[in-house]
Amino acid sequence: QVQLVESGGGSVQAGGSLTLSCVASESTERFSYMGWYRQAPGKQRELVADISSGGTIYYADSVRGRFTISRDRAKNTVYLQMESLKPEDTALYFCKASQPGYESWGQGTQVTVSS
Repeated sequence: QVQLVESGGGSVQAGGSLTLSCVASESTERFSYMGWYRQAPGKQRELVADISSGGTIYYADSVRGRFTISRDRAKNTVYLQMESLKPEDTALYFCKASQPGYESWGQGTQVTVSS
């Protein structure tokens, strides 16, 4: 079971920036997708962005143009660069590794954006 450890969360004011990191315990090459999800209190977990093994990237409409997902294969790390943060971006952010029939989640890192 791959272990995923997220970091980089914190508290920022609206308009600020944060970069989240997700370090995997093994190469992410075998996973079809590496993704970032978030869950706000009282809401369902939602996909924020993901990147396929072939490099195809998806962004949720709510973050497109403000967030950037990237990966460093040598470091087994996936990043989520977040800019122009809004209070509605406040959530617990999770990293997920997936392939058909398998998925693994990290523990999450909290992002709080104040107005």
